[in-house]
Amino acid sequence: MSPVNHRKKTKPVHLGGVQIGGDAPIVVQSMTSSDTRDIGTTVEQIRELEEAGCEVVRVAVPDETAANAIHDIKDRIHIPLIADIHFNHQLALLAMRQGADGIRINPGNISPDDIKKVVRMAGKNGKVIRIGINAGSLEKDIADRYGGPTAEALVESALKNIRLLEEMDFGAIKLSLKSSDVATTIDAYRLISEQTDYPLHLGVTEAGTLLQAAIKSSIGIGVLLHHGIGDTIRVSITGRPTQEIHVAYGILRALNIRNVGPDIISCPTCGRCEIDLANLAEKVEKELKGMKAPLKIALMGCVVNGPGEAAEADIGIAGGRGVGMLFKKGKIVEKIREEEFVPVLIKEIKNMVNDQ
Repeated sequence: MSPVNHRKKTKPVHLGGVQIGGDAPIVVQSMTSSDTRDIGTTVEQIRELEEAGCEVVRVAVPDETAANAIHDIKDRIHIPLIADIHFNHQLALLAMRQGADGIRINPGNISPDDIKKVVRMAGKNGKVIRIGINAGSLEKDIADRYGGPTAEALVESALKNIRLLEEMDFGAIKLSLKSSDVATTIDAYRLISEQTDYPLHLGVTEAGTLLQAAIKSSIGIGVLLHHGIGDTIRVSITGRPTQEIHVAYGILRALNIRNVGPDIISCPTCGRCEIDLANLAEKVEKELKGMKAPLKIALMGCVVNGPGEAAEADIGIAGGRGVGMLFKKGKIVEKIREEEFVPVLIKEIKNMVNDQ
């Protein structure tokens, strides 16, 4: 059964113009790595994220200058903005006054009395609150009781803070229960999904640089999505934020949940490969950066599986010694030389996108 057909239906919340939960598609998020106080650089980074397909963006708010910058940033971007708050609840209040569509708070570092002040303002102004439980900053009493940041400890923290907000009749809640340990992350989300219907924001925190982050996130986020758990995702990568978007959509494509952007199939190569397939794949990926059309593109390096895989794709090349066959929708279009692979393929892909 497709994950789309058995995904758990959660309570929808509306973050700016984006619905999260309910019947809405899985929403892809990221976070800027720029200094929020540098408005120009932050806006430029958010626009790059928008172009890559980011649907919600989060910015760090370490002080009042950063909180005040949200007003000017919001005027120059096109997606909902979340203010990331730690320790100082006054920054959450100021960020909402400056136009943040939602806030992310970590209950482990803000007192219950101060959280109540934040909730009152969010309720009056239609803001969404993400309760962000992190293994690294779990409440000390809970961590001590469980002997560390176990999945059960993360869930207890989440439920405690949900009750605090519910007692104030506040329901515009998203939840995240993140750990840098993949197994703990999976277990925590499975447990909380059984006990609440609030939309879940999935992610493996502090996942590392591109390769490690892609591996950890594909397993952690992918397993949960495959079991129908999750409403919005953020892939955490140490590096350029746009990389997070590419990996996130790759996970969604691999599970047939959302078909956004090109799905490039290329063989791992072996001794039978007679073309420079690695270089070809890199060039095609670069040329198609930012493309939103959901095309399946095959780049195959030999005659064993090449023709079959290329024929199954929307478009593809099956290469041989210095030459290859261009396929479209299962039919051979033409024979082309290896030096023509990239320009011919890109031209044909653009024609296909324009005809859609």
